[in-house]
Amino acid sequence: MNETQQTMSLNHLLKAQRGGRSRFEDLVVVPIFAVIVALILGALIMLATNVEPARIAQSYVALLEGSVGSLNAVSETLTAAAPLVLAGLGLALGFRAGLFNIGAEGQILMGGMAAVVVGFSFSSLSPMALLPLSLLAGALAGALYASIAGALRAATGAHEVITTIMLNLISYRLLDYMLRLPSVQKEGRADPISKSVPEAAELPRLLSAIDPNLRVHAGVFLVLLAVVVVYWILFRSKIGFEFRASGENAEAARFAGIRSGIVIVAAMATAGALAGLAGANQVLGVLGRATPGFSAGIGFDAIAVALLGRSHPVGVLLAGLLFGALEAGGRQMQVDAGVSIDLIGIIQALIIVFIAAPLLVRAIFPWGFRKTTGREG
Repeated sequence: MNETQQTMSLNHLLKAQRGGRSRFEDLVVVPIFAVIVALILGALIMLATNVEPARIAQSYVALLEGSVGSLNAVSETLTAAAPLVLAGLGLALGFRAGLFNIGAEGQILMGGMAAVVVGFSFSSLSPMALLPLSLLAGALAGALYASIAGALRAATGAHEVITTIMLNLISYRLLDYMLRLPSVQKEGRADPISKSVPEAAELPRLLSAIDPNLRVHAGVFLVLLAVVVVYWILFRSKIGFEFRASGENAEAARFAGIRSGIVIVAAMATAGALAGLAGANQVLGVLGRATPGFSAGIGFDAIAVALLGRSHPVGVLLAGLLFGALEAGGRQMQVDAGVSIDLIGIIQALIIVFIAAPLLVRAIFPWGFRKTTGREG
């Protein structure tokens, strides 16, 4: 197959990813309507559980105020969104490559644990050296852990959904084991908790001069950098082209000369590195140490973020901010209106249901979409 034929074949594979009104509707309009429907159904659920209409309105006002209504609310939203975006970017990259990696939870745990260990093990280093080294350790640990599933898929055909589920379960027990090692466990503690990272390894807080309680930290800059880098990888680099081509049609991509084994391992490793950075972000920017389950389900929420963002870096950023706002506002909603925090989980789940069923959204809001014809495609 000559170079011209290869180019024509791969251009055909990526035709569905080119811009246009339909693509805009898929990336922007469907998610917006999905959020609207989820909020409406959330209100109906509250009505069905004997919540008064005035209290429903109060709860949504509290949700808005708790997410963007003050400097503290914005700080909490950004703090909650940062790890979701980082892990979501990794999952989105895997989705683009045709890999359904649901092992971000385990990769976050391994990355966070590595960042903590490096942080307290080299505490004598300066912040200019220790912080980047700790972040790098988190990224490498996540990449290596995800590469296990990638290598198994490339070498044996083992499906990454199964292997990443198993690796998630292994990561829980491995973390418990490591937290009880004398070299890792905090002195004088019998429970599984690590030593604290030194101040030199912490991501500096951005607004501590205004209020020491504002938790937003320099990890937000790491998030923005990751969005730019992932966008460049996917849409401006050769390996990103191969990721997208393999995800669109793996068999045709192999026929065009793309080495699928390398693509699978590279995609999983990159996704794991981003998830590992998400773990490092949590322990170095928020928690200051590692404990069992410190990821708090971020790896699973990141799947929703990647789906809501339509596996596009900018979309993932916006989806992560939305989910961060829901988490931060949900706490305020629970305090002010007395509504269960579980409602936020219901709203998030409803958003994903409608994102996964765009035809349903189009049927509910037909006036919001351009009418298609049989000649489009």
